[in-house]
Amino acid sequence: MNSTKSKTIAVLSAASFLASSAVSVVRAADMEGQLNIVAWAGYVERGDSDKSYDWVTAFEKETGCKVNVKTAATSDEMVTLMNQGGFDLVTASGDASLRLIAGKKVQAIDVSKVANWANVDKRLQDAPWHTVDGKHYGTPYQWGPNVLAYNTNVFKTAPTSWSVVFEEQNLPDGKSNKGRVQAYYGAIYIADAAVYLMKKKPELGIKNPYELNKDQYAAALDLVTKQRALVGRYWGDANVQVDDFKNEGVVASSSWPFQVNLLQAGKAVMAKTPIASTIPAEGATGWADTTMMHSEAAHPNCAYAWLNHSLDAKVQGDVAAWFGSVPAVPAACKGNALLTDGGCDTNGMANFDKIWFWRTPTGKCEAEGACIPYSQWAKDFLAVQGK
Repeated sequence: MNSTKSKTIAVLSAASFLASSAVSVVRAADMEGQLNIVAWAGYVERGDSDKSYDWVTAFEKETGCKVNVKTAATSDEMVTLMNQGGFDLVTASGDASLRLIAGKKVQAIDVSKVANWANVDKRLQDAPWHTVDGKHYGTPYQWGPNVLAYNTNVFKTAPTSWSVVFEEQNLPDGKSNKGRVQAYYGAIYIADAAVYLMKKKPELGIKNPYELNKDQYAAALDLVTKQRALVGRYWGDANVQVDDFKNEGVVASSSWPFQVNLLQAGKAVMAKTPIASTIPAEGATGWADTTMMHSEAAHPNCAYAWLNHSLDAKVQGDVAAWFGSVPAVPAACKGNALLTDGGCDTNGMANFDKIWFWRTPTGKCEAEGACIPYSQWAKDFLAVQGK
């Protein structure tokens, strides 16, 4: 096949894709041929792990935009990578998105170029972690809770409190939790401690785990500091945590549905190390992730095409099935063979109002007195790691 004919077919194929996606404002011939994304593990799959889960290959064939993915383990790593540049998009959680907006590292999105925007859950369209001064700095992707994962050989019934990871105690198997629990490696984890203290110590008057005055913050930090003696390892890499549950004796930890799904998918693993998850009585933090475009994106047309593609109901359902998350597009909850019609309920669709979604703590807040900003959280959490 000669090169001219190949290019013509590629352009026509991209044009067909764009027309079907109703993104006619971006001409197929203007596609830059490449797209660089920073993403959480499991968010951009091309079938390498399981051929059934692939929402990249068809996009590449139809648009001619080659997708390159850099997996990041934490929000801080995502912010660092976006600050360094070289990426077009990032799947940012709420503890990173406002930092990226304030740092002018991401640009406002023209939602008229994203035909599938109309399909987004109305509760997420104007969410404060990506909407500033009426401008949208990205498109919602997936959301879910930070669950308490636990070994059912140790816990015959689901633990009802986060105390099993925050306070030294003997677990139901009669052994101490010391060295057998994990915590998330990130300063935003201080908010998990604050959520626990909202019920444990109501006298502190915590109303929002991301808006902590001096005394409230001191109490949360003290709890995280004392927890350090219990934690066998802080997890940041989801796959490492999966291995720790399988091979390193971890029996309880904050986690994502992604790890729980991976562990439950292995029959041999479940026979030896059965894992389940729960949201304890105190509630939970969580994440509502946004796909955001770098302010200096080198491939903006491919990026806009991906933004629209990412909100396709089939893609949304497939991602939710793989990650254990809840789609940002409600229509994805029905008719998806991988997710099944009960998948959204299983993944926690009804928990939306129970989750404290990650937010970047700032000095300006509605709480009494000045709040402690994220820069102090980061500094203090790093100090905890050195103890």
